Amino acid sequence: MCTNYAPIQLRILREIFGVEPPPGVYPEETWPDYAAPIIRGGADGLRDAALATFGMVPRQRTPPGARRYDTTNARSETVGQKPTFAPAWRQGQLCLVPASAFYEYAYPEGGTPERPGKAERWKIWLPDAPAFGIAGLWRAWPDQSLSFTMLTVNAASHPVLNRMHRPGDEKRSVVIVPPDEWDAWLQTRDPEVARSFLKLFPASAMRAEPAPIVRAPRAKPPAAPAKPAEDDDIQPSLF
Repeated sequence: MCTNYAPIQLRILREIFGVEPPPGVYPEETWPDYAAPIIRGGADGLRDAALATFGMVPRQRTPPGARRYDTTNARSETVGQKPTFAPAWRQGQLCLVPASAFYEYAYPEGGTPERPGKAERWKIWLPDAPAFGIAGLWRAWPDQSLSFTMLTVNAASHPVLNRMHRPGDEKRSVVIVPPDEWDAWLQTRDPEVARSFLKLFPASAMRAEPAPIVRAPRAKPPAAPAKPAEDDDIQPSLF
């Protein structure tokens, strides 16, 4: 499960993804209920960037007294069946989540579910690319604000991602869409065709290393942007 990642600089949105950055600012690391850019495909075939809240059902959208579920990730195996995700999946509301890195927790080798050992946060990135696109789903709310989730696949066979997550828990990975498939992914409206994109990214193209633990900021809803963000509003490049 990925609940923490690093969005990319505005400059890279323009240069790598070919979109104008959305108005607003976003933190150097994104956590549930925080805003970050997503990229969608329009009817004209062009890409469009928008600011959206991480988590298909953000905290502020949960009815009072209702049980809250983590909706930052959607399992590829059941995305078409779960009420939270199925409408967006059936309607082809696919997006890319631009990132420069994502973070997972690794446990010591030899740990067990009963004695897992101390978790350590790791950073995963692509050393040969300044940014990559994670497969996601988006939805719109009545006030036209947006939210999104990341799609995941089983990672038991992946040499990098199978080292993450608590012993005994299923190993999962976000889906990194190769650049030459970005537009095909964004323009897909058939769920079965979309499913063909959901696969593990080659471990040989990835790197992982321990990263300092950063306390998640206190969650609050994204504020309506007052002006377009400038490059200096976003973090310096991680790489």
